[in-house]
Formats: sequence, C-alpha cells, structure tokens
Amino acid sequence: MIYVFLAEGFEEMEAIAPIDLLRRAGCDVRTVAVGDSLVVKGAHGIPVTADLSESETVTDGLQAVILPGGMPGTLNLEASEKVQELIGYAFENGLVLGAICAAPSILGHRGFLQGKRAVCYPGFEKELLGATVENASVVTDGKTITAKGAGVADRFGLALVAALVDEQTANSLREGIQCR
Repeated sequence: MIYVFLAEGFEEMEAIAPIDLLRRAGCDVRTVAVGDSLVVKGAHGIPVTADLSESETVTDGLQAVILPGGMPGTLNLEASEKVQELIGYAFENGLVLGAICAAPSILGHRGFLQGKRAVCYPGFEKELLGATVENASVVTDGKTITAKGAGVADRFGLALVAALVDEQTANSLREGIQCR
C-alpha cells in the first residue's frame, strides 16, 4: 500500500500524475486527506476527494509515502502529526519516501536526506539539510526519490514505479504515455 498525502494547497499535477502511473502499474495507492475533510482543494482550486482521512491510516502493508509539493500544501503537510509519524515510520523501516517540489524540504528538516543526493524546487535547496543537491529533474538515492516540480511529475511517477515495481514496467508505461 502506498500513501499519497493531500493537504490543502497541494500541487495537483505533482499528486495526480504519480498516482495515475502507480495505479497503471498495479500498485495499491491510497490518497490521504490531511485535515478535517476528505475533499482537499489543490493550489489551483481543483478539489480532490481522498480515499482516506489521516485517522484511517495504518502501517501494516505500507510500502511508500509520497508527498506532493505546492504552497501552502507543503507547509500543511509538514504541520501534520500523522504525516510526520508516517514519514518517520517509512524512513526507519527502509520504505520508499517520495517528495516533489517544495516537499523534499520536509524530509530535509527531519534529517532524512543526510548524506543523500536530492533535488527540489529552486529556492528550497538550503532546506535539504545534509543533502548533496543535484542538477537533475528527478533523483533516486536508495529508497528516497525527490523531484523538482510539476513539469517533471510524470518522470517522478515513473521513478516511483521503477522503485516500487520494476524498471521494465516503468519503461513500458513511459512508452505507453509517450513520455520521452
């Protein structure tokens, strides 16, 4: 099971593209609403109905935690005790942690990027505490996958598929969606 957390003000493309690609790959992806409502409004006013509320999350069977960026979505994710709890669980148990745009800053603030290669939206580099910031659109370092922003949401999703399923499935999806 893969959790994609949606907090008010999340970047819609950074959430939906990876969810779509992971589901095409056969992964069990659950969107999780941060806050009081299952309907979460993105940074551009698009409402998305999440599969679960924060209180319904469990760690049994958890494979990955994914954090889309956007503002104020990233700040709202970081303020969530449940998000903090589950990224801590994922990190401590060697599960996949994915973050895109400003959201890698959340991992940086927790020290989860220490000694790792990572990338983020330009201007957030100083928040990636202990990381070697790469000049790339998507960076996979072990079980941590980070990406720059909405324009590479498809590549971020494909990197997640490669990590959680396999490279062959990611390449097949890449061809199928006409992604170069």
